[in-house]
Amino acid sequence: MDSTDEPLPSDRPARAGYEQIDPPTAQMAAAANARWWSQTASEYLDEHGGFLGSADFCWCPEGLRESDAALLGSLESLRDVRVLEIGAGAAQCSRWLRARGVDAVATDVAPGMADAAARLDDATGVPVPFVTADARDLPFADASFDVVFTAFGAIPFVPDAGRVHQEAARVLRPGGRWVASVTHPLRWAFPDDPTPTGLTAVRSYFDRAPYTEFDEAGQCVYAEFHRTVGDHVREVVAAGFEVIDLVEPEWPEQNRNIWGGWGPLRGAILPGTLILVTRRA
Repeated sequence: MDSTDEPLPSDRPARAGYEQIDPPTAQMAAAANARWWSQTASEYLDEHGGFLGSADFCWCPEGLRESDAALLGSLESLRDVRVLEIGAGAAQCSRWLRARGVDAVATDVAPGMADAAARLDDATGVPVPFVTADARDLPFADASFDVVFTAFGAIPFVPDAGRVHQEAARVLRPGGRWVASVTHPLRWAFPDDPTPTGLTAVRSYFDRAPYTEFDEAGQCVYAEFHRTVGDHVREVVAAGFEVIDLVEPEWPEQNRNIWGGWGPLRGAILPGTLILVTRRA
């Protein structure tokens, strides 16, 4: 049985919180995240699929759409290049691109998300080439894409995000664009709560201890890893990218959706998303 198919405990983890873990445990956490996203794919899409759409390109809980932001470039320019999505989930973003004539390929580490993508392919009539792969070890040749992007995929869920940036650089042609949206690092200091309680900082922004969940056997079943804004910038620059822009989407008044700690109350006061727009030097 593949490691991504091992069952997760059905009960709430015996231990959860922000704590330092050693490097081997951090790598185990990355594998646990692959299982987590695979086995919760249907639940995730049931909860958020309506907001994300089946063939739409949403960058973040604020609802910023690529149709408005054009962070990858104009659709006209994208129709002449190859595009790769990393941490694609059910490939909604790539499906939106392919419906507009863009040669887009999607990848995700979770087989359950690949299955969900296939179901959306059938439902929409827009098939997306999908490869199940770790973002830190992409099965593509050097310089084989012109644009690579991820919308909240991969980076928060691995302890070594620098490897994701390095792989993006490797598969990009010189001058290619790498765009990645992540949880805004400032959010780390605040509880994951969309109510007024979530407006009071409870931990240091500089505390990089990951959020982890362990089962009763002491095995990590889920983790998220924190980086400051400076950490993100240094990692993309170290991978050979030039930073074009750092986008912090504002919460639109018409968006009443609540997604975990994201919502209109906090969104009016605190940034929820950071989008790194970069170019391979």
